[in-house]
Amino acid sequence: MARTALDLLNETGLEGLTLRAIAQRLDVKAPALYWHFKDKQALLDEMATEMMRRMGEEFLSAPDADWRVALTTAMRGMREHLLRHRDGAKVFSGTHYTDLSYAAPMEAHLRVLAEAGFAPGAAARAWFTAYSYTIGYVIEEQASGAGHGSGDGGYDLAARAERLADYPLAAAAGEEMFRAHDRGFEAGLAAVVAGIGATLATPGPAASG
Repeated sequence: MARTALDLLNETGLEGLTLRAIAQRLDVKAPALYWHFKDKQALLDEMATEMMRRMGEEFLSAPDADWRVALTTAMRGMREHLLRHRDGAKVFSGTHYTDLSYAAPMEAHLRVLAEAGFAPGAAARAWFTAYSYTIGYVIEEQASGAGHGSGDGGYDLAARAERLADYPLAAAAGEEMFRAHDRGFEAGLAAVVAGIGATLATPGPAASG
């Protein structure tokens, strides 16, 4: 059912995704779905879990030994996967996984960080910081109407610049914020990873990765 819901998500978006619509796609009575999902949030939890299962199978389970490479690769893959689904980041954020499919990939990435010299708490903070950046970036990216690899967003930058004529720096920022999302994501991710290395890694040879 979660797979059907993910397929339907691309057609309806999050707002249009209902248990009734999924029941119609499955050709069952809507009340039958309530045996599996008590409400829409329970459905979203299962959809997010299915997305995590796929990410684990595709790229999360065998991280590079270099923590910087591992973290960067994981976040790139996560963004790419979320962009496959309309409103994918909104579906994924704030949900609770329904099984332990996330545990082995997380353990593997935390182990890479620990072996690079990160304390347990710092390793967790490093992972969650990069994860939060990625989810937030994709939420904004998808809200702008931009697709993966698109150089254009949904904002009319000329109209925006006109409204902000008295604020030239804010006006010029639109090009950086709402265009070239791939490049923007990479620049932000590099800043996050560099910041993690500067503030959370244990000083010394072990922290160099």
